[in-house]
Amino acid sequence: MNISYNWLKNYIKNLPSVELVSEILTSIGLEVESVEKYESIKGGLQNVVVGHVLTCQKHPNADKLSVTTVDIGSQILPIVCGAANVKSGLKVAVATPGATLYPTNGEPFTIQKSKIRGEVSEGMLCAEDELGLGQSHEGIIILPDKLAVGSLVSSFFEIENDYIFCIGLTPNRVDAASHLGVARDLYAAITEQKNYDIEFIKSYKKDFQIYKNLSSEIEVKIENTKDCYRYAGAVIKNINVESSPKWLQNRLKSIGVNPINNVVDITNYILHDLGQPLHAFDLSKITGNKVIVKNCSEKTKFITLDAKERELFETDLMICNAQEPMCIAGVFGGLQSGVQASTTDIFVESAYFLPDSIRKTSQNHALKTDASFRFERGTDPNMVVYALEKSVQMIIDICGGNLVGNLIDVYPNQVKNFIFDVNYATIHKYIGIEIPKSKILSILDSLEIIIRGETKEGITVSVPPYRVDVQREADIIEEIVRIYGFNNIPNDAYLGTTYLSTFEEITPLKVENKIANVLTSIGFNEIMTNSLTKPEYSLEKEKNVEILNKLSPELSVMRQTMLYSGLEAIAYNNNRKQKHLKFFEIGHVYTKISNNKEVKDYIESEILSIFITGNSHTESWLSAPKQSSYYDLIAVVHAVFNSLNISITIEKSNENSLLNESVKILKGNKLVGFAGKVKPTICKKADVKSTVFYAEIFIEDIKKYISTKVSYIEIAKFPEVKRDLSLVISKNITFSEIQKLAFKTEKKILKALNVFDVYEGEKIALDKKAYAISFILQDSENTLSDSQIEQTMSKLMSSFDKELGATIRS
Repeated sequence: MNISYNWLKNYIKNLPSVELVSEILTSIGLEVESVEKYESIKGGLQNVVVGHVLTCQKHPNADKLSVTTVDIGSQILPIVCGAANVKSGLKVAVATPGATLYPTNGEPFTIQKSKIRGEVSEGMLCAEDELGLGQSHEGIIILPDKLAVGSLVSSFFEIENDYIFCIGLTPNRVDAASHLGVARDLYAAITEQKNYDIEFIKSYKKDFQIYKNLSSEIEVKIENTKDCYRYAGAVIKNINVESSPKWLQNRLKSIGVNPINNVVDITNYILHDLGQPLHAFDLSKITGNKVIVKNCSEKTKFITLDAKERELFETDLMICNAQEPMCIAGVFGGLQSGVQASTTDIFVESAYFLPDSIRKTSQNHALKTDASFRFERGTDPNMVVYALEKSVQMIIDICGGNLVGNLIDVYPNQVKNFIFDVNYATIHKYIGIEIPKSKILSILDSLEIIIRGETKEGITVSVPPYRVDVQREADIIEEIVRIYGFNNIPNDAYLGTTYLSTFEEITPLKVENKIANVLTSIGFNEIMTNSLTKPEYSLEKEKNVEILNKLSPELSVMRQTMLYSGLEAIAYNNNRKQKHLKFFEIGHVYTKISNNKEVKDYIESEILSIFITGNSHTESWLSAPKQSSYYDLIAVVHAVFNSLNISITIEKSNENSLLNESVKILKGNKLVGFAGKVKPTICKKADVKSTVFYAEIFIEDIKKYISTKVSYIEIAKFPEVKRDLSLVISKNITFSEIQKLAFKTEKKILKALNVFDVYEGEKIALDKKAYAISFILQDSENTLSDSQIEQTMSKLMSSFDKELGATIRS
């Protein structure tokens, strides 16, 4: 259920901030699942102002460009423009430096001061499509001369900026399935819980001044009074069916409703404003000038608005003319009787139907509409005539025309309020505290629950029928406590729970434990080795930290790398028939950085070392044994950094003296580790005969990148699309290069790419390889069209060809 913040302002004067409204709605049971910003034009045309073109001359270095000076009120800007219709004296839309534009087709871009063919340009004169206002790129927008220079263009184009509350409405709260219903609850809660000077604007209580004649052209007859309690209607003639005004279109778009035409848009507006579904018929289709509410015969054929022919059930309540059905009551309209562009006369319907009847029909035909959603849960029978009056007034104001005859209101079965007693003692018992009686009465009054009588023990309440969920004493108590505020009820000194969850912050001091937990969870064993090592294991002998009182020649220096001590542990285990090993160690390495006899400087660094050798997993009936590879090691490296919420990049490197197939681990441009396959000559020094993969991560360097803040994004509402390409490329090109280029080429809708096959063989050149890559495309705002997908894939293929020399393999 989408609720507009701006729309709520129609009912509540001095409405508090979006954040507070969201908090209060959730606290009273209307849980706000998300708050989304709505802009009728993406970006809201910020920093786009009205400019006056003072001068316009041909560009000295380009035939199709003009050099202009434009007054924007605060200053005069030199701007180079390529539009053919630019000339001095015009009022134009100027995007000033710093403005970000969201064109109708293409990626957003930011205006910057620049030089174009040698001429300074400090802004942009905008066309319609460049501002996202339409498709035209014929020339710049020419604004009315009356607009003030420097004023915001957004005010001229009636840009709507709003916030939308996405409310997880529970099935019992159909009274809140409208802006009026939400405003009513919100006003009650703010009044009772917060010290805010607000006012509830009860516009729905007023009488509309509609001209009424003595009789109506249409006769309404309810044959099935069991399923139709009330039916009202009005005839309006000489209307113009066209597009709705901008404000109405923006209102509907903000809550996810697509505008259709002014008549249909008004009925949709009333539905979301008041919670009362309406339907408009083309008056010329009402044969015999009769509207009959009845059931039709089983398997009667009927074509609905979606152009599908359906067979009716005998339980379906139908709105018929003198000869045939026109509409499935409360669910879906008919194709023939709806409002068309040629319609000039209409009949507007407003009714109250039995919820059980509408629910059954909706399920029988698998039709779920905004109207059936409300009718099958229970609408307000007292809102029927008011909603009709408001819609008639709006239609006359927006569509023209005039009301013919009186408003029709047939009400054979009056729906009564729910009347019952509520005991004060029961209220205090259920809530757990004693709420003052005056407070209780004030809360009920703000919810429009009538107090019919009061005694010392309790009250008699009269609940309006739109509150279908409030029919007994316990329901009233629930209403009182949710408006009073659950947070205003104090907790007992003793909490009846055996365990309170705690979430410990990941601080730099706890990084080591976090890493150790991650690695042990994926099958690694921790080792602890000696920091003293052999001199021949040194990387640079002049940087050795020597021990003065040596225990033995073999333990005479501090280690400069943790590789050799780990290799010795692997050799020890290999000699005892343990071939398949995954080790890690968190320790220190030591380096001397000065040979000055007076002052010797030393560095002690904390390091994580990771070792993999043998098979990546043991043999089982499900899978054969698999030799560990470089990719197993890189997966472990990513797991470590992911656990710390640190994003890294992997780059190929040939600079490491210890490793073959080595890579650098980077955070931005900062080296934070390296990984690869240990050279056989290095393994031989420690008497290791097997292949070993090794990674070293600089813990002290990564600690400063650790953040305990976690950001979340909403799960995408629109489907993702997968497209595959097979690229033939040079063997020297890595997947990371392809990945970087892909995201550089398409930043908006490309979400992920993955290699699912690699081919090297006789069908392609010896110096080439083929990557089969899947691309995941997704737009967070719309469902992707075929043309968008093809355009994106063509752009990617062109980029791969130009930058990497890749060819597409069919």
